[in-house]
Amino acid sequence: MLNLNFVPDDYVQSSELRRTNLMYLVLFAVVMAGLGGSFMIIKIRQRAVTAKEELISAKTAQAQEAIKQFEALQTKRKVMLKAALTTAELLEPVPRSVLLASLTNNLPAGVSLLRLSVVQKEPKKTKRVAATSKYRETQAKKAAAQARVSPEKLLETYMDIEGVAPSDLQVAAYIERLSSSTLLDNVALVESKEYKHKMEDSTLRQFKLTAMLRKDVHLSNEDIERIGVGGKTTAWSF
Repeated sequence: MLNLNFVPDDYVQSSELRRTNLMYLVLFAVVMAGLGGSFMIIKIRQRAVTAKEELISAKTAQAQEAIKQFEALQTKRKVMLKAALTTAELLEPVPRSVLLASLTNNLPAGVSLLRLSVVQKEPKKTKRVAATSKYRETQAKKAAAQARVSPEKLLETYMDIEGVAPSDLQVAAYIERLSSSTLLDNVALVESKEYKHKMEDSTLRQFKLTAMLRKDVHLSNEDIERIGVGGKTTAWSF
């Protein structure tokens, strides 16, 4: 049986060409969609990595700031500690325990201390004298030297010492021992009077002394060990 094709060849070729182009367009669209999806995935991952980097950078900056603050606090602490130690050294050039040990170790037999008062005062101003060229030169040197020294170092330490003794002989011996001490200067008797002991029903001498801590006293460890913190048993009232 004879098959007759009434469709022109040009139409058939055109149809095949259209189908081929359509298939290419579909393939192109699929490829472009794949590329677009891959690009979007890459961009999302890049944003996630960037966000992590920014978070890590922020945490690193916070850690660095915390380290700087800690170092600043440590530096400030060292400065404050040094200032505190310097102030303590200036306000108390000789430890009170060493001063008490020196006072008690020099006590004659039978003498006891009742009270100790320690105060710091500014040095007394000297009276003006007739001005001379030599005097002016000396005063200028003193003023220049004091200008280089902090006011705390110019303070003078005074002590009021009260105690009881069997007689004035022991009081005089105590004054002599304190006067020869390496710590004290200007030891003087203020008062000596009778003191009635309530417990032992005996009469003693109650005395009051004044003294001054020597200027520029510097004690080494050997001096402190020699003086000794321990002393005779005394009754203290501050």
